[in-house]
Amino acid sequence: MRFRVPIGDELRASLGAPKRVKLLDSSPRSRVWRVEFGGERAIVKRITDGGDNRDGASERFAREVAGLRLAERGPLGPRVLAADPDACVMVLEYLDDLGPTDDWLPGYAESLARLHALTGPEDADALPAWRAPTAADAESFLRLAATLEVPIPAGVAAELAALLTRLDPAGSYALLHGDPCPGNDLRTGDGVRFVDFEQAALGDGLIELAYLRIGFPTCWCAMSLPGPQSAEAEAVYAATWRAQTGRDLDPRASVADACAGWLIRGDALVERAHRDSVDHLDRVPVQDFEWGYISARERLVHRLGVVADTATEPLHELGLLARELRGRLLASWPGLRPLPGPDSRPW
Repeated sequence: MRFRVPIGDELRASLGAPKRVKLLDSSPRSRVWRVEFGGERAIVKRITDGGDNRDGASERFAREVAGLRLAERGPLGPRVLAADPDACVMVLEYLDDLGPTDDWLPGYAESLARLHALTGPEDADALPAWRAPTAADAESFLRLAATLEVPIPAGVAAELAALLTRLDPAGSYALLHGDPCPGNDLRTGDGVRFVDFEQAALGDGLIELAYLRIGFPTCWCAMSLPGPQSAEAEAVYAATWRAQTGRDLDPRASVADACAGWLIRGDALVERAHRDSVDHLDRVPVQDFEWGYISARERLVHRLGVVADTATEPLHELGLLARELRGRLLASWPGLRPLPGPDSRPW
């Protein structure tokens, strides 16, 4: 009974009885089945409360369905075939994944730009705004540097305060997936389409374009992309955005800002079920902890290197601090490994 596909009477009346049911792997916050209705494959997903410390099942269900229905405009996600809000159950189009390919980045970047371009100010009430880093995140990052006895340049606090203002999502309405990680992008005959919109939001698309440099910060499968590959994918994204919207990327926005924002977020060192619990940056000096096959210190070393290499004005002093802090981490724990490259991905 524990794994019985949760199709209630109303869904059965409209879709029929599910057959050829198979339970699929999923996060602790959901259960997912592949089924057939009338000989056609579909996905049944039930949102649960498992391990999530912030959003309840009903809220996450509503958020995912809203994100999926916006993505249908592309289409850049599976269609919602039916939904049972009381049971937090959705029935989705089955997407036939063609499997991984070595040249996945350009297609990923193109679809990500198209996804971000689907929404605008008229959709402001459709989804929550992206959750930006806060002053508490900035204070935690500076406390980490002080704990590791790394001198903090005098201008860093002011640079961080200005960064938080620039990252405020007010006035930005791109459809953000919320977790655009390898595994949540499926290569189909119609191009890359995304699944798992539980964290969908509205904000600046550069927040997710920055995943390519900062190492996929919300993903268990962190990785480091070679600079030329990241640059090529960013160029594809910019060209696609221009083609879809008729606009160039906002010159006031910055992937470097987005990378710095991911750096100072301790919650981006752990999976979602453990976020909003303790200050994870405070844990780094006394405890290394793994998420997937990469440790928190290894993730942090990569992010520090990215910010050190990309932060110019108005983040010049933050870049200097990032370089020194990275060096201190590597000197203190010389066994830390670099993030694997895309050819080492285990998914």
